[in-house]
Amino acid sequence: MGANEHGVCIGNEGVWSREPVGEEEALLGMDLVRLGLERGSSASEAVQVITALLESYGQGGSCKEAPTPFVYHNTFLLADRTEAWVLETAGRFWVAQRIQEGGRNISNQLTIGTSITSEHMGLRQHAQEQGWWNGQGEFNFTEVFSLIHQPVRMEAAKARYCAGQKLLHQHSGQITAETIMSILSDKASGICVDSEGFCTTGSMVSILPQNPLLPCVHFFTATPDPSRSIFKPFVFVPNVTPFPQVKSPSFGEKDPIREIPRFQSRVDRGHNLYKQHQLALEVTDCNQLEQQKLQEAMKTFQQQVLESVKYMSTGSVPVKPQELAGLFCNYVDAELKLYR
Repeated sequence: MGANEHGVCIGNEGVWSREPVGEEEALLGMDLVRLGLERGSSASEAVQVITALLESYGQGGSCKEAPTPFVYHNTFLLADRTEAWVLETAGRFWVAQRIQEGGRNISNQLTIGTSITSEHMGLRQHAQEQGWWNGQGEFNFTEVFSLIHQPVRMEAAKARYCAGQKLLHQHSGQITAETIMSILSDKASGICVDSEGFCTTGSMVSILPQNPLLPCVHFFTATPDPSRSIFKPFVFVPNVTPFPQVKSPSFGEKDPIREIPRFQSRVDRGHNLYKQHQLALEVTDCNQLEQQKLQEAMKTFQQQVLESVKYMSTGSVPVKPQELAGLFCNYVDAELKLYR
């Protein structure tokens, strides 16, 4: 997930379909997110960037540093100040849907049915050649490309997707950044994952005012488990203050990824905020009273953050770019003090 200086935001999820996934090296979903943000000045342009790369180079390769490969294809949510898209893929094939109203979510399954805005030129012919579609009637991407025999993980994805829809519908017309933060932190729905095998690594919420004179505000946790993390604001302005406290360490100068053993523990990649956050949670988990104190302190801190940035997205108080340059860094430092 990420955002760029044009107010474009992209997030991706893994998905499995009838189209086989490959372990051979190609573009990962995370690569496509980065390239879409690097080259797209709008959500629709980012869709074009990702689909062109997908058709040219394909997608594949293991998405985890682990002895057993973990491979999948991808779905994407893309938004800017004026429009939003869902992009779903199966190998080099894809469909895109422009979202005209309401809320929209994705969760490890295909969701675009017949409401297709644009698609891969050879998509329907490929489906016919594979015997997945007879060419008759309305084309439904989800029905045609979804796996017939759903694995257990897909059933969990369906439940999580439906829960996300329900939560968004409950707040229809009154969705705020705080609303999305609460949805991302919801463990009962499975949206926030905190298990031995998987954990919600980080979370992001963005406010994208339609008024181009107002700044887009992006909130990042930079720590796992949003239900026990703090969302901190970042704004794209010139001369942003560096924030080394959330920069993962580099290993080697020439090729930082390949200079270390392939399956080295992820703990070794932890930045300072990650380590301090995890340590604070581990210590307080052993003491109920201390745990309660920390949770209350984090909740208060989060409210202070939200209150302090409200004026940015409303324009009620003029803000100079130089005042925003150290915004994220200052909140990271304040959070670190909370854990000491």
